[in-house]
Amino acid sequence: MQDIKYLVLDVDGTLTDGCVYMSDNGELCKAFNIKDGYAMAHMIPAAGMEILIITGRTSKIVENRCKELGITEVHQGVADKLTTLEAILEKNGSSLKECAYMGDDLNDLGVMNAIQAAGGFVGCPADAVDEVIKQADFVSKKDGGRGCVREFIEWLIK
Repeated sequence: MQDIKYLVLDVDGTLTDGCVYMSDNGELCKAFNIKDGYAMAHMIPAAGMEILIITGRTSKIVENRCKELGITEVHQGVADKLTTLEAILEKNGSSLKECAYMGDDLNDLGVMNAIQAAGGFVGCPADAVDEVIKQADFVSKKDGGRGCVREFIEWLIK
């Protein structure tokens, strides 16, 4: 998988368990897996890859977590993930075949299909929706927010 330059990740349901805890003042917290974070902060850079976050929701919590992990390419509130990814890649002179993507729900299928068609790889957590599981090259044994990203990273760099 030496041609992979970018690990592109969804957040809710992939980096988190998909639960959003809300108070009457808005979003209260999300849980992130420490093993995923270690792999993102240490294993990905060591493998010469960069992480891109593209997520449909917008959250200060995600911004803070990404800052903590040194992830600078963070796109929140994105309805069309493929268009956003293509714009990032064009700016960097890269292509979809240099991407690996992990997502869990129907809004991830468009970008997953495009990456696979270009020769890249796609993965999902064990608890992804059926349509995503059927599309994935790699299905983690772990659920979203429970180490599935770490497992995908290990698979990619072997």
